[in-house]
Formats: sequence, C-alpha cells, structure tokens
Amino acid sequence: MNQKQIRNIAIIAHVDHGKTSLVDQFFKQSGMFRDNQAMAERVMDSMDLEKERGITIAAKNGSFCYKDYWINIIDTPGHADFGGQVERVLRMADGCLLLVDAQEGPMPQTYFVLKKALAISLPTLVVINKIDKPAARPNWAVDQVFDLFAKLEAPDDLLDFPVIYASAKGGYALNNAEDSLDSASMDPLFEKIIAFIPPPTGDPDGILQLQVNTIDYSPYLGKLGIGKVVNGTININQNIVVAKRDGSLSPVRISKIFKFERDQKIPIEKAQAGEIVAVAGLDDITVGVTFTDPENPKPLPLIDIDPPTIAMHFIPNDSPFAGQDGQFVTSRQIEDRLFRETLGDVALQVDALGGGAGFKVSGRGELHLSILIEKMRREGFEFQVTRPVVIMREEGGQTLEPYEELTIDVEENYQGAVIEKLGSLKGQMLEMNRRNEMIRLSYKIPTRSLIGFRSEFLTLTKGMGIMNYVFAGYGPHAGEITNRTRGVLVAKEGCTTVAYALFNLQERGTLFLDPGVKVYRGQIVGEHSRTGDLVVNPAKGKKLTNMRASGSDENVILTPPTKLSLEDCIAFINDDELVEITPKAIRLRKRNL
Repeated sequence: MNQKQIRNIAIIAHVDHGKTSLVDQFFKQSGMFRDNQAMAERVMDSMDLEKERGITIAAKNGSFCYKDYWINIIDTPGHADFGGQVERVLRMADGCLLLVDAQEGPMPQTYFVLKKALAISLPTLVVINKIDKPAARPNWAVDQVFDLFAKLEAPDDLLDFPVIYASAKGGYALNNAEDSLDSASMDPLFEKIIAFIPPPTGDPDGILQLQVNTIDYSPYLGKLGIGKVVNGTININQNIVVAKRDGSLSPVRISKIFKFERDQKIPIEKAQAGEIVAVAGLDDITVGVTFTDPENPKPLPLIDIDPPTIAMHFIPNDSPFAGQDGQFVTSRQIEDRLFRETLGDVALQVDALGGGAGFKVSGRGELHLSILIEKMRREGFEFQVTRPVVIMREEGGQTLEPYEELTIDVEENYQGAVIEKLGSLKGQMLEMNRRNEMIRLSYKIPTRSLIGFRSEFLTLTKGMGIMNYVFAGYGPHAGEITNRTRGVLVAKEGCTTVAYALFNLQERGTLFLDPGVKVYRGQIVGEHSRTGDLVVNPAKGKKLTNMRASGSDENVILTPPTKLSLEDCIAFINDDELVEITPKAIRLRKRNL
C-alpha cells in the first residue's frame, strides 16, 4: 500500500463521551459492512466486562477504507485507571481525534489523555460530539478546549486545531455547528482526517523497527504483538531479533502477520513502514520490545509509563469454604496468572511477598485492580484480597503520597454535605463554578481519601452527583484520614442464616445477606450501627411453645439486605479484614477467624 494513503489515528476522550459509538459509525458509513450484514453496537468493545459496564477497558485496533485511503483506528480507554493503555498506544498514531461532549465540555480525563498526546506532539483534530443533545453548547465547548490546550502549554502549531461538530449516535458530522443537516453523513469528518492528519513517516527500505505496543492472545497462535512498523519491511518467515527491555537480543522467526479490517485480523504476506500489524511467532514477548534487523539491530526507546499509585495483596484462599467453587486455588496458579497479566498491562506491577504469603499487586486505581480481580474470578480463580493502600514515596526525608484532582458536579442543595465531607477527608478546594443547574467543585485530594468514597458520595447526593478524578502527582503526607467509622457484624459460628435471627439483628446495623445463606465463623454478615465490632448469631431460631396469643406472634418482615458489588467490598474493608473472591461468591471476613 502507498504510504501516503495511510492514516493512523487514536481516538481519545473522557469516559462516556462517545468514542466507541463514533468508531461504529466509521465502520458503518465506510462500507465495511454489507447492507444485509448484522452489525452489533459498540463493535470494538469485545470483552464481556466492557459490554456490561459500557466502558472501554483495553485499547483496540481497527481500520476502514475511505475512497483510496486506509485509516487505522486505535480506540483508547477513557478512564484514568487505564491510562497505561493510552500512553503506550499513542506511539502507534500519527494524529489523534479528541472527542468532547458538547454539553459537558472537557472533563478531568480529557485533560489526562490530551496531556499524553501533546507530550509526543501529536496533531489533534477536535470533534465536538453529541451536538444533538437538548442542552448542547458546542461553541462554549470549543472555547473550553482552547483553554485546556493553553493550560497544557501546547505549542503554537497545535493550538490552531481544526474543529468538527458531530453526533456519533445520529451518524453525521458538520464543519460548522450552524450548518443545516442536508444528509446524515460522516463525510466532513472523513475528509478532515485525510486533510489534517499526516501520513506516517518512515523508510520502507530502511532497517526494520517495529515496537510492540499491545499484546493480544490467539488460542491457535499464542501471543500476538501489535505495533506500527516504524521503518523497514516485515515478511512472513523472516528471521529477526527482539530487543528486550533489559537490552538483550533474542532471535525469532515471524510465523504470521495480520492487518486489521474493521475489528477483524486478516493474514497478509508482508507489511511496510506506516502500517499497523499484529505479529505471531513469539512466546516471551512483552510490551515495549522492538523487532529489528539481526545484522544491524536498532531498538526504539522504551515506553515511559506513570508509576502505580495503589497496591493490594492477593493471597491464596484459606477460609473454611476454600476450594468449593474455584478451579485454580494454589499460590502457583495465582502467580502464573498475575505475571501473565503484566505482559500485556505495563501499568500493573506484581511482587511476591515471600513465604507463600501471596503477592503485592500495584496498579493505577481501585477500578484498575477490581477489573483484574473480576477477570480472574470469571476464569475460575479463587483467592483473597486485602484493603487497597496507596504507595508512598520518600524524598529528601519527607513522606509523599499520591493526590488526585477531583471534579464533582452536584445540585446546589447537596453541595453543603459534599463540601463538609471532602473537608474531613483533607480535600483542598481549587475552584467552584455554576454550570446550568449544577455546581462544579474542583478539589485536590489524597488518593487514599477516595478509597470507598464513591458509594458515600452517591448517598450524600441521592444518586444525582457525578464525580471524576485523575492522578495529579505526589504531595506532602496529609496525616491521619478516617474513611470508615463504624464496625461490623461478625458471625459467631458456622451456620445457615435464619430469617428470625436476621429480623432481630436489623436494628443493630445494615445486613449484607439473605436468609438461607451458609456462613462460617468470622464471616462479616453486616455493618454495625456503632463503632466497634459485634459478634452475632445469624442462625438463632425462635423458641417454640404450645402457647399462642394474638398480637405477640409478629410477622417476620425483613428489610432487603444491602448487596455490595466487588468495588464496594474492596472499599468497605479495614486493614484487619479480607475479601474472599470465588467464581460463585464474594464474601467479607475477618483476617483472623
């Protein structure tokens, strides 16, 4: 393929601003699907967890043909916890589409992903999406994007960015927000991509350089390394060397090369500079390695990734119910799975604790680690995790801790409760603005203050508040912070819960379990209404007599128990408690039974 007719673009945005929906329209309108071919929504969200949660977790590659041009797309996650994905895949792009919601404007994660794109001087095409929303204000959104570019000290050539107005849901794009909608088409956006995004540079006749930015798995071929051919040409059965992260060189032979069509991989014979491909034939491949020429190796610079900010311990399950549900329960099986995850996720770090005590797993945030836990749970793993702790640093004799920039949108009548709570969590207010009927609060707050804060925030705002945060850097240690002030209800012995006993326990706190559930000694069955833990008997039955009296035999009316999600459980526990993870159940327990 002619290199001048290739465009490599990354789509970056805040979570839920429409990246994956826009990619759907690209595939649909470029003619990549037959008229009678069924097309699923959110084609690029291939993982079950992505479809369930409606977010992109892993960066994906796809492509489509428009006129005589081949456009490679990299769909990136919008959530800051998966920022490690964004940092490395931007290396494959020659330009990016920055998607911004026409009503909300740039959000915290917009700042994060744009900062990464500007750091490597990627030309940026701004797409103001969702212009069909009733409260859309596209011109205001453009002004906010310009302010964001200026705040990030973008160079002058990038400050003069082109703007397209679009509705990914409606399937159309306009050059000006005031243009009439004559035909629902993405053509103005396609034309702008071809005109503005430069073709890839690189010499097809030069020394081979291909850096692996993403790892994929095939049940038939094993690991696939995905990256852009920066220089040279790569062929099937070619002998190359892999320049590893430690500087060593390992000879390998290329067995298969794939290019991307839509979201599918198509086998090809060779690829040259500028093309994005997936390569098979390597067993110990990791992100960041370079495929290069054996005679004259020229590795590319390694990818720098922001360090992890939160760590948890993954330990083998030793509860009385251990081994009942899981297929993989041993420390060795957990270790193999965790280290396999680090090959594809460079933002994740795994260290053995020694003595068979488990593993310290460090990541970007609660969501980053909880997605890993959920993936392992669905694969049949059984294990336990500890409370997340932030990773401190020592610099110049001073202890530093990670801080987040927190942005909250809340109705005016709830702002007092939110401000009071954030003050107790050592948050520092940066600014406060009114946006339509909502108040926007910006805070700088320690990362550990936000562990478990989301559920309390939803309670404070009656579910009407929106919170987003992004890593802001390290700062001075903020001192003691108390997240949970109440104790728990702990089962006295192994038993099956009984409705009558739970009815009598309701006034002591909030229950987490239904009647008829098996529990073991030391398992947490609810949250106490006061400080301190309370040992309870959830199987205590009613004493039966042959006496009856109208009025004294009350009906047992149970309040529905509070069902905690995996993220809720992780955020709820204290240092002396564990979350037991099995394929069929998530339980809370005391560390010492």
